[in-house]
Amino acid sequence: MATAVDWSQYLALRSLSAVVHCFDAEENMRTTGAFGSAYTLLSNKRRTRAQTNLQRSFPEIDSKEAARITKQSIRNMFQLITVDMLAMPKLLKRDNWHERVELGSLSNVIRLFIEDKPALFLTGHIGNWEVLGYLLSLLGFPMTALARPIDNPLINDWLLGLREAHGMKVITKFGATNEVDELVKNGGRVGFIADQNAGDKGLFVPFFGRMASSYKSIGLLAMRNEVPIVTGYARRIKDQFRYRLITPDIIYPEDWVDQPDPLFYITARFNRAMEQMVRINPEQYFWVHRRWKSRPKWERRGEPMPSKVIAKLETLPWMTPALLDQIIANSRLDAGLSQ
Repeated sequence: MATAVDWSQYLALRSLSAVVHCFDAEENMRTTGAFGSAYTLLSNKRRTRAQTNLQRSFPEIDSKEAARITKQSIRNMFQLITVDMLAMPKLLKRDNWHERVELGSLSNVIRLFIEDKPALFLTGHIGNWEVLGYLLSLLGFPMTALARPIDNPLINDWLLGLREAHGMKVITKFGATNEVDELVKNGGRVGFIADQNAGDKGLFVPFFGRMASSYKSIGLLAMRNEVPIVTGYARRIKDQFRYRLITPDIIYPEDWVDQPDPLFYITARFNRAMEQMVRINPEQYFWVHRRWKSRPKWERRGEPMPSKVIAKLETLPWMTPALLDQIIANSRLDAGLSQ
């Protein structure tokens, strides 16, 4: 049952939505971008976290450049939450989507859809992580997205309605394993945000040269059902409600079948694709996100990376001696060990 606080938050958001609809998209982008810039200055904790994550990932950039990228990252977050999500059903329609979205490298994905094959779609907290599934559903290729339910039931139900306005189905993560399995077995296409911290019991794979906890469920789902994994994102064009869709990698069942550890390979490869996305547009990544919060058990014990983990990393086809050295050095740093 909704509380008085729930109602006040809901009415405030609906009021904001009404204001957003009174202006054109570009003007809204400028206004919300300005709020994002102000928030960057005022929120020292989140600004510091974002810059720390950024400079650990791009050690070659100086503090001035890190501050610029951090500011743009938070601007993008404000634009996404206050304009993109609220105004998408109005701005993106069947008769005008081509004015707002460039398909880019989506041709291989469309081929999968035309062949009516099931697939998993992975994106991250970069660009607009809502628009890919929304657009595909708009074009007549229904998608199901997994999302964490919002604590406020009024806001949750309203935003679900916006997301599902053109055929995309949204289900919550909690207790969704069986439902997702059935969807894929029956030819469905399911989308995940795949760059979330999976906790201490997740599968640790490289992400920007540091071990990061990832959910095992994505790889296990793909392996059980022998379905391809499509990685992609919607890259914002300038400061506008315009996007270019980019799909850096598609992982097919034949790619992992002969790997010594298929689950590790799949998880490491889609994280590699996520990293490629961020490297293209670091200013559109959500650097405030605590991606590296959980640490592997050897680091928690203050120990160097075990030889069996190093051996597993060496099996990855794209692993180079220089990258492996970087991962090992960063692990020592995260474990509090001297270099």
